[in-house]
Amino acid sequence: MDNWILATVIYLSVLVISFYPALMAIRKKVELAPPGDAFQESPHFSDESKHALIQHYSRIRGTLGYWKNKAAMYKSLHYYMLIWTIPSAVLIPTLTPFVADGNNSKVTVTVISAVTAILLAFHRGLKVEDNLKAYRHGESEFYDLYRRMLDRPELFGGSEKEQIINYFDEVERIRRFVRNAETDNLATPDEARKQIEQMRKSNGT
Repeated sequence: MDNWILATVIYLSVLVISFYPALMAIRKKVELAPPGDAFQESPHFSDESKHALIQHYSRIRGTLGYWKNKAAMYKSLHYYMLIWTIPSAVLIPTLTPFVADGNNSKVTVTVISAVTAILLAFHRGLKVEDNLKAYRHGESEFYDLYRRMLDRPELFGGSEKEQIINYFDEVERIRRFVRNAETDNLATPDEARKQIEQMRKSNGT
């Protein structure tokens, strides 16, 4: 077998095998960690308020799990694409001087160029980095708010009722932020078509 073809086969094989962690992240359901001593143990609230806060957390728990799963998926995809596009961008100009007629060097360089273009197109089209930031930001923002309510509820208002109302309002604000970011980060058909056209141009087709 020609060394260039062998190199191409090895490159594609490693490319496919290394996608396995990202595939598992897409399929895996990430479990939320136990909240620990939360509102039920808080000395700051009455039993009625504790019940309302616990009920509220139970209702948003599913959303938090969804955010965590999405963040894990986009993180895995993001790093997979970075790991393959950055070295490939360096590898292509390095191999170009060795391209010659009479061997399969053009095939190898074309395959690497095509893979790089496809990964970049998917990264932009699926808005992987933007979605990763949105879900991680929403998750982190909620837990910061959650801990603040547990430790320093006076920051939310003077009375217990005011604290709970303001806390619920802040949680809703975070949910709206993530929902709006999720909607804005959906790729449209026009954007997908542009990505394909750019990919074709980069491959010279």
